[in-house]
Amino acid sequence: MAAGDIETFSRNGIWFNRIQGESHTLGSSFESMDEAVKVGRGAAVARQVQHFVRTEEGPSEDVAPNEAHPRDLMW
Repeated sequence: MAAGDIETFSRNGIWFNRIQGESHTLGSSFESMDEAVKVGRGAAVARQVQHFVRTEEGPSEDVAPNEAHPRDLMW
């Protein structure tokens, strides 16, 4: 993940989004992964960065891009 990418992650069963490289979360928390991913994806598209989803907070092997990079989707 590069600085500025959007990360969706779970902490104790609650879902959050944050900008990579910043310690605070982006917006509010979410009760479901689907809600958090939708908001995280929208933030990534708006910023033209990648969006990653983690099942848990912190460094791990479970990080994967959620979809194609938003710049690749532009015409």
